[in-house]
Formats: sequence, structure tokens, C-alpha cells
Amino acid sequence: MSAAVGFTPTHSLGQRVGGFVALTKPRIIELLLVTTVPIMVVAHRGFPNWWLVVATVIGGTLSAGGANATNMYVDRDIDAVMKRTQGRPLVTGVVAPTEALVFAVAIEVVAFGWLWAFVNLFSAVLALAAAAFYVFVYTLWLKRTSRSNIVIGGAAGAVPVLIGWTAVTGQLSAAAWMGFAMMFFWTPPHFWALAVKYRDDYSSVDVPMLPSVAGDDVVGRQITIYTVAVVATSIWFGPLADLGAIYLGSAIVLGALFLGLAVAVWRHPTPKVAMQLFSYSILYVTLLFAAMVVDVLVLHGV
Repeated sequence: MSAAVGFTPTHSLGQRVGGFVALTKPRIIELLLVTTVPIMVVAHRGFPNWWLVVATVIGGTLSAGGANATNMYVDRDIDAVMKRTQGRPLVTGVVAPTEALVFAVAIEVVAFGWLWAFVNLFSAVLALAAAAFYVFVYTLWLKRTSRSNIVIGGAAGAVPVLIGWTAVTGQLSAAAWMGFAMMFFWTPPHFWALAVKYRDDYSSVDVPMLPSVAGDDVVGRQITIYTVAVVATSIWFGPLADLGAIYLGSAIVLGALFLGLAVAVWRHPTPKVAMQLFSYSILYVTLLFAAMVVDVLVLHGV
């Protein structure tokens, strides 16, 4: 395995700033926030105080960004080999490794302080715990050693649901945990679909993502099983969160489409079909959580 490209201090200020932003993996953070804000609406039974929403979003963004930047610091060796990740800032040399690590730790500390000061201590602790789990359990331990890496490690990506809920209520409920379970089960089919396309990339660096170490039938079956779990928990979430027909109908229809695509990957495990599932999985979360908001607004006349 080749080493990552070294830092070269010849980039413009704009490139440097862009590099630090890229370390946080903005597209992943966007997806996390898609779950956080709607959950706050559900927990509050309407729109919470706007400053609380903004403060939670800022804190969650910083915390997730710090964890993602640390992930890039740790994985810079394999990122330099994998075709999908060769444009990352630590590979291209836009940001130096030490700078990346200091940046990651700094914004993680700021995130904890920010959430504690402007949201509450419970949410701050949850955000820090999620970041630590992502770095130490997933990145440093499971990612390169277990084919269950994304199953267990993906729990970190479900914590924003808990953060959003506690930001509003200061406590956790059965509904909050069901929302967490829904996102926990959603992560494997979402990520494995992408890994089907990039299985050779993962094999080249000995990272045991399921599609790179298991046969197509196993991958398709596992994707389908977890998708069934996603659909089941999404439907169960409705009554636990006191949501009505708008959400329930959306959960059933969106879930049926999700399951149909999962079965399609099982029957035809090609990169093209897998990427259709990957793209839809993002749309699924976006529309499902949007349906929560619409349901609350209509049901409560907000």
C-alpha cells in the first residue's frame, strides 16, 4: 500500500479553506441534519424556538465535522490508494496531517462547549459520544478488521436523532430510540449499496466491507434484511411519536419502494442497480423525515 501524498505548502488560501471544509465531509453532515431538525419538530409537536434549532445544527455540524476530519486523518494511507478518495485534502496535500488532527480536535471541543452552553449538557454528551464511537470503535477498530464494521459503526450516524430529541425535551423516550433504530438499520443497506460499486477499491486496501468479502447472494440478502428492519421501525415510529396518517402512509409507500430496490439488488447485484438503491436511500430519508414535519404541522395546525 502506497503512502499518502505529502503536504505541499503551495496552495492558494481558497484551496486551503476548501480543504479544511472538505475534511468535515459536508455531504455526510447534510444527511445527518436532515434527521436532526425534523426530529426536533416531532419532539416539540411544532417548530421549536428558532435559536435552539440553529444552535443544535451548529453544534451537530461541528461535532460531526470533527469526527469526519479525524476519520480522514486516520485513513489517509488507504485514501491515497482508493480511487474514490484520491481527491481528499490529505491525499492531495492541501492540508497537512498534523493540521488536520489539530483542526478535528479543536472543532470537537468547540462543539461540546457550544452544545453545552446553548442547547443542554445531555445533547453535548451525546454528540461527543457519537464522535468518539465513530473514531475509536468504527475507524480505529472495526473498519479494517470486521465485515460488520458499518453495521456497528453506523450507530454513530443514528445519534443525531437522539441529539435532536434531547435538545427539545432534555430526555429520551421510546419514540426517540425507535428513530435511532430506524437510522441504525438504514445505514448498512445505504452504505453496502455504494460499496457494491467500489468493492475493488475496498479489496485493494484490505478493508472488509461486506461486498468485498462476501458473495453477491449474501450481500443482497443482508441488504434486504436490514431494509425490512428499516421499514418496520419506520412504521412503528409513527404511533410511538404520535404521528398520523400522512406520516404512516409515507412510511409505507417509501418503505415499499426501498424494499423493492433492495430485492432488485439481491436479484441483480450490479453496480448500476446498487447505485439506484444508494441514491434512493438518501431520497428515502429526506422524504420520510419531511413527512414527519408535514404530519406534525397538519395534525397540530401549526
